[in-house]
Amino acid sequence: MKIKRFTAIFAIVLTALQGLAQNGTMTPYSAYGLGMLRDNATSAQRSMGGVGYAMASGRQTNVMNPASYAAIDSLTFLFDMGIDLTALWQREKQTDGYVSDKNFGGGLDYVTMQVPLGRYMGASVGLLPFSSVGYSFGSEIENGIDSRQGNGSLNELYIGIAGRPFKGFSIGANISYLFGTIINETYATISASQNAVFQKQLEVRDYRLNFGAQYGINFGADRLTLGVTYSPSKTLLGTARQVRYDNVQDAAPQTTDEMKLKNNFSLPETWGAGINYQIGRRWMLEFDYTYQPWNKAKFTTFEGETTMQSYCNRTKYAFGMQYIPDFRGNYLKRVNYRIGAHYNNDYLSLRDNRLREYGISAGFGFPVPTFKSTVNVGFEWINRQAHPNPLIRENYLNITIGINFNEMWFRQSKIY
Repeated sequence: MKIKRFTAIFAIVLTALQGLAQNGTMTPYSAYGLGMLRDNATSAQRSMGGVGYAMASGRQTNVMNPASYAAIDSLTFLFDMGIDLTALWQREKQTDGYVSDKNFGGGLDYVTMQVPLGRYMGASVGLLPFSSVGYSFGSEIENGIDSRQGNGSLNELYIGIAGRPFKGFSIGANISYLFGTIINETYATISASQNAVFQKQLEVRDYRLNFGAQYGINFGADRLTLGVTYSPSKTLLGTARQVRYDNVQDAAPQTTDEMKLKNNFSLPETWGAGINYQIGRRWMLEFDYTYQPWNKAKFTTFEGETTMQSYCNRTKYAFGMQYIPDFRGNYLKRVNYRIGAHYNNDYLSLRDNRLREYGISAGFGFPVPTFKSTVNVGFEWINRQAHPNPLIRENYLNITIGINFNEMWFRQSKIY
């Protein structure tokens, strides 16, 4: 029976390799840099503002800090899968007034698994989005129409391990295979018979490291936990190329330029820190801070290519809270009630206008009767725009659904 379950889960992971690539991103801001960045938060964590650096739970996988894997129970198997549904409202000021638009999208968000490796060790494997691109817009040009669209994503297939060398302290590390292709296209239509496609492709095949540590101390029934994470900077590996189709109907493109990503494109280091306080088994509060010096990152343009973007240091602040009325009460008292908020100074500046984002979130963790498994449902409202000139104002409503399987798979059967 357990072999069949593992086979089914493995099939889900393979499906996710394609599902994650078909992301639900729908913003023109994703046309720049590496697109919109993600922070490895699960559905439960997104309901709490995206916190997780100091969170250590034996019932939820926390990829944000790999040190948390050591908290898993020695008999427990965890499997978590999330999907994301998004509604987007956009508003842009133009010379003749405001232009509004709305879009809907969604798809598979992540897949993670976690297993114990002993009493004080745990391991995790999964598939996560690193960044995503998705947009489509157009404008009139002299004697024609210029339309642009983009799609693609960078994903992380990771494996991580953590251990607890002494009471209260745990350390862990993830190594990820970073892969994916981002495509930005420009359609130039001069007449009914004259059209061309200019395409820029960014293909990444690389690895990424992430290290974490957590230290917790008890105060009676309460517990204070501090968490830190670090991911080193690195040059990216892969290929960037420019491709031209002289006619939209052409099957064979012409590559006009190509360069290796090594020493031309890079990721900055990432620092994360958090403080978590649990009040008995009812309340949990956490505050997180993220810092990425993107002004040190490289993003080389092709000869003759113009760009309106520049990189800024990214900072993110997040706060989350969870309340469980009574672990042993009736059903409604065992539901997890969550709220959170975040503020993000993003890494992109467009014509000297810094991209900013803030949002609030709420959600529920519904326990499955007679099981330790949980269905997590979350709601996020996010506002994104540039500053001081807002450019395009965007409001998002995200609905996240995560299914967290928690089973005692490693208990030995008694022999009678």
